[in-house]
Amino acid sequence: MSDTRSDTIYALASARGQSGVAVIRVSGSAAFDSLRALTNGKEIEYRRAVFCELICPVSRETLDNAIIIAFNSPYSYTGEDVVEYHVHGGRAIIDGVLMALSEQESHRMAEAGEFTRRAFENGKMDLTQAEAVADLIHAETELQRQQALRQMGGTLGDLYENWRSKIIKILAYVEAEIEFPDEDLPVDIIKKIRPQIEELSKEIDSHLNDNRRGELLREGVNIAIIGAPNTGKSSLVNALAQRDVVIVSDIAGTTRDVIEVHLDIGGYRVTLSDTAGLRPNQIGNSGQDLIESEGIKRALNVAQKADIRVILYDATAQELDSYSYELEKQGNNCIAVINKADKEVILRHPDNPIKISVKENKGIDKFLDILKNMISEIVGVTGGPSITRERHRAALTACRFSLERCLTAELPELSAEDLRLAARDMGRITGKVDVEDLLDVVFQDFCIGK
Repeated sequence: MSDTRSDTIYALASARGQSGVAVIRVSGSAAFDSLRALTNGKEIEYRRAVFCELICPVSRETLDNAIIIAFNSPYSYTGEDVVEYHVHGGRAIIDGVLMALSEQESHRMAEAGEFTRRAFENGKMDLTQAEAVADLIHAETELQRQQALRQMGGTLGDLYENWRSKIIKILAYVEAEIEFPDEDLPVDIIKKIRPQIEELSKEIDSHLNDNRRGELLREGVNIAIIGAPNTGKSSLVNALAQRDVVIVSDIAGTTRDVIEVHLDIGGYRVTLSDTAGLRPNQIGNSGQDLIESEGIKRALNVAQKADIRVILYDATAQELDSYSYELEKQGNNCIAVINKADKEVILRHPDNPIKISVKENKGIDKFLDILKNMISEIVGVTGGPSITRERHRAALTACRFSLERCLTAELPELSAEDLRLAARDMGRITGKVDVEDLLDVVFQDFCIGK
């Protein structure tokens, strides 16, 4: 990201390609200068849509008839002077307007994410809200959209700021005991604030012990379909995707690599992995079989990392595939499915799993209901804010460690340092780390120098 923050930046804010309307955004101290240059000095009232002619300042030729909206600082997305040009979405028009802006003094093309970064730097949003903007843009399901909107509305940032404020207030009391021992302060402050630290620690622990619900909702749930060769794994993937994304053949071992398909199942983003048939005796073979051997290794790796494993069996098999059954019994979040139920069901399974026929499209809806319920149990959607990034989790874990160490510190100075670290880690999530907050609490609560 460039450090030339005084530059006025511009970029196409809508998607590339032909469209009825395209939006070009300009932000910075010279945004209104270029506006006057492109409109021949026309005065534009703030926050009102105005229809006018755009003129190239150099050639004086008409670029387009556009709708223009001007936002004066700080009442804009970035907190700076902002102009939005709503032009016709033809490539020649877009390029013409962008070229005209490039010829203006102190103007340059914006870098990726720079408008939102300026919004953060100008106090229009915290880091969690800035991240939510990106999540909202990339949301593929309704539940992803809802989570991103909640976070952009400040629910997550407010929670972390509330915790940081509590830490700062506790720290202020400890600092007061250290720096002003002769003042009229409560006796043995460290012991008195211990319950507050313990209560805050419990809240953070509860927030951390969420089974990565927010991250799974944002990133997607990984589902691996595994089983012996020729059980219909690829056919099931095609049926769920409702299109032919995987080659299907009666020849065992057709699938040699992991093939991923992204789906929306019950409002949850899902990555469905079709894997090579499990034939452990093939692992380590050479020659042409080496390819299948590598595919099986990858299948096992995907199965171990998956959030949900669908173990597929062949209804016509004479006996239960022991290797698949062993994987089924390893851990939770497994769904056992017997395919080819349109034929004579010979296979016997001790747990009587769901029976389907991909070929006849029977039992698929029931299987999907079971899958949706399992995804819902894993991810869940609660009213409260959830951790949505590993960055948040790492900072919260570091904060929690500092709070725990604070309780066992032998000196008030060490407790204070641990609390400072805890506040700093919490502030890193939202991007708010300011020692002035600590000073405000110290002088307000304790009336130092009375």
